This record gives sequence, structure tokens and C-alpha cells, in this order.
Amino acid sequence: MTGILIWIALGLVAGIIAKFIMPGRQGGGIIVTILLGIAGAFLGGWLAGVIGLPGATGGFSIISVVTAVVGALILLFIYGLIFGRK
Repeated sequence: MTGILIWIALGLVAGIIAKFIMPGRQGGGIIVTILLGIAGAFLGGWLAGVIGLPGATGGFSIISVVTAVVGALILLFIYGLIFGRK
């Protein structure tokens, strides 16, 4: 249960960081950005586990923050492609 809460907290931060890294016209506002960040944190953690990146899924660390941000960037990019303003 603690691991899930850590990834949710990382997702909140990752969503905000991802929005600063990839500003643009994705729309959705801060709530969508936070939700994408949370989902992106889980995606990043899952991807890190699949490729065997050590330390990425074991708690709060620089590697886990980076994987969460990468996951959030992926989802923010996809969201922008689908729902981007024209």
C-alpha cells in the first residue's frame, strides 16, 4: 500500500514537471496534468520494471522521479495528439 501512495505522490510532482518540460496546447488544465502525472508515474514504474532498471520501483529516489516524469511525458504527448487544441 505504501508503494502505491509513493507512486501517487511522485505522479503529482511528475505531472507538474512534465508540463513544464513540455508546455504547449494540450489543454485540460492542472487537474488533467496531475491525473496524467499519476498515470504516467505508474507507466514509468512499470516500464522501468520491464526493462529491469534497478532502483526505479523501490521507493522515492532520483531514478523513480525520472521514470515517473518520463511516463508522464509519454502520456502528456499522447494526450496532446488526441485532445490538443487546434
